[in-house]
Amino acid sequence: MNIRGRLIPVAALTAVTALGLGTLSGCSGSDTAARADGRLDVIASFYPMSFLAERIGGDHVHVTSLTTPGQEPHDLEISPKQIAAIDDADAVLYLKNLQPSVDAAVAQSSVRTKVDAGSLVSLEAHGNEVGGHAAAHDTTKGEESAGKDPHIWLDPVRYAQVAQGVGKALEKADPKHAAAYEKNTAALVKQLNDLDQRFRTGLAHTRSKVFITTHAAFGYLAERYGLTEEAINGLDPESEPSAARVRDLERMARADHVSTVFYETLVSDKTAKTIAHDAHLRTDVLDPIEGITAESRGKDYFSVQNANLKALQQALGTK
Repeated sequence: MNIRGRLIPVAALTAVTALGLGTLSGCSGSDTAARADGRLDVIASFYPMSFLAERIGGDHVHVTSLTTPGQEPHDLEISPKQIAAIDDADAVLYLKNLQPSVDAAVAQSSVRTKVDAGSLVSLEAHGNEVGGHAAAHDTTKGEESAGKDPHIWLDPVRYAQVAQGVGKALEKADPKHAAAYEKNTAALVKQLNDLDQRFRTGLAHTRSKVFITTHAAFGYLAERYGLTEEAINGLDPESEPSAARVRDLERMARADHVSTVFYETLVSDKTAKTIAHDAHLRTDVLDPIEGITAESRGKDYFSVQNANLKALQQALGTK
């Protein structure tokens, strides 16, 4: 079981779905209009998935996100109305093992096109070096993806691979607009490749290669660009670290010339600031882009990633 989300029992989910389909078919009048005008009705589990669906689908899709702006996606408890919306949609785009309640709803739904972003790219376990993060995500023991780090969107290369898979899925689901999906996918992949190059160039020569975060979300990004992420608490950025972990981080910070403790926008900065104060370090935001809010350093995936690059350059010290 995920420590920050709870699975819905299958029997209860089935009952709720049956009820929901009778009384809640379609999320709202606007959703009904979206289907009536010929657009593909796509449900996305949280921001990185809705961003892909909107950029690739363009004018030919209507996208609804299950996670509202400002909501921590790990905490999502799916509602009966959302369960009904999934079942009534043309396609659902989600990331298995990140939001257990979504996984359960998708598994029980009859939606025609189910796209698990994690199945479109290789997943790795980053738990040992970042405080057991992957183990905390292990909600499906015995499955191939169990215990693997789900934060693939923070690596532009993996995110581009996911984009290509999503594009193919939309082409298959809506052949009439396949050419548009293919064109939009190619444009998005080019942007992601350009972002990858900016990170490669911008982080190639830094005084330090180690950074500290509250949330172990940046394993793929660190691996891609030759960095080392040290997370205070693994999965849960709001829990209190052990005294031994704090001592280890302080020793590591001195040895590796770490200047900054990073926190994120959707959770409290209390733990990060406490550790930074005790270790005489500064704090800054490194955004895992799980949602865009007024506090985000940018208005979409690309602008936030550019802000992340600048924050890492400042913290690591570019030569």
